[in-house]
Amino acid sequence: MLKLKFISSLRLAILGLVLCGLTSCSKQAYLFTSFHEPATEGLRLLYSYDAYHWTEFNKIFLKPTVGTQKVLRDPSMVQGPDGTFHLVWTCSWKGDKGFGYASSKDLIHWSKQQFIPVMENEPETVNVWAPELFYDEENKEYVIIWASTIPFRFAKGIEEEENNHRMYSVTTKDFKSFSQPRLFLDPGFSVIDAVIVKRKAKDYVLVLKDNTRPNRNLKVAFGSSALGPYTNVSEAFSPKLTEGPTVVKTRKDWLVYFDAYGQKNYSAMKTTDFKTFKDITSEISVPEGHKHGTILKVKKKLIKDLLNKPHRF
Repeated sequence: MLKLKFISSLRLAILGLVLCGLTSCSKQAYLFTSFHEPATEGLRLLYSYDAYHWTEFNKIFLKPTVGTQKVLRDPSMVQGPDGTFHLVWTCSWKGDKGFGYASSKDLIHWSKQQFIPVMENEPETVNVWAPELFYDEENKEYVIIWASTIPFRFAKGIEEEENNHRMYSVTTKDFKSFSQPRLFLDPGFSVIDAVIVKRKAKDYVLVLKDNTRPNRNLKVAFGSSALGPYTNVSEAFSPKLTEGPTVVKTRKDWLVYFDAYGQKNYSAMKTTDFKTFKDITSEISVPEGHKHGTILKVKKKLIKDLLNKPHRF
């Protein structure tokens, strides 16, 4: 009898450990940066404990004050090695030659917002769209990539001159001094909304949007460093009329979230190798109104703290 009780207790303990590892006992959670159209309210955040099911805080965390149009679109955020959160965003549709930046230790109290004029030396620049942050552990610096159009700079192809985007980049260690902007990606077609993914040392994937008509869908390319070069651009893995990809690792799977604006929903694909993709849109839940953002892993305690903080705006 004692032996049977011991076996039963052991089974329950093992089951508990398994469930704990899969659900709420984990100390890890996820944040998803967000905004609602028309992007004048400011930064929103979603949270999740499994990277599949998302809940909105229903708070505005940062109101935009920089840029010609003073919008906050396409927010991208990373947490640095010292715990500081760094945020960049699109602050105007056209006319500006830079993007917005702010930092925070707790996502409640923010630094003074800055306008980072990355394309000021290119007077013909039409726009600076969807800056994306990536912390390069190998070089201990932040990489920021974005899409800009410089008319007549590249072969026009299908797109009009003011919509013929290429990806550009800068690096920084402190968000005070920046490298000279450089061309980051020219795949031979108009490209926007790129995001850098590190699989392991010297093994990187770039998820990007082919912005040419009628495609406007997502593809991947591969490189051996965060700054590229990225080559072997794949065929599309998403439907047409999709944009704003972000990627998160969950166990052995990579989840690629994106705005399927043609289908009027938020979608996701699952992959283990960035060669074959499975549509898991039916397995996720994303609040209505959520737009283009990025996912980052955080401590569960941060979610609890944010839920308990008073509404600021």
